[in-house]
Amino acid sequence: MKKLTVFAALLLFVAFTSISNAQIQSGNWTTKVGDPGYNLDNNTGERSMTVEVNFTKPFEVKPKVILSVTQIDGDKAFNQRYNVEVLSVSRDGFTVKIRTWADSKIYGISGYWLAYSE
Repeated sequence: MKKLTVFAALLLFVAFTSISNAQIQSGNWTTKVGDPGYNLDNNTGERSMTVEVNFTKPFEVKPKVILSVTQIDGDKAFNQRYNVEVLSVSRDGFTVKIRTWADSKIYGISGYWLAYSE
């Protein structure tokens, strides 16, 4: 029984240490007509934009980043094609790349991000 208690205490200590060392930050990203260089609403073919995100506090190690799209404003006369991906992750921030193609016209697109390290 004593060995089981010591093992459980050790397991809790390891779990707590792992959780206490984890870092998490989150926020929103957005781009729209009027932003410098915005081109997702013009012409046809492949077009892309980037959005720079800076963390409020640098991570101790390079984090993993998860993205979501929460809003899109597009022209109803055309199909809505888009791709959103994370580029250039560092301890200080990352870049979101938003891409569309063919005749899609996107007037604005926003999302949520979550960065974490273990």
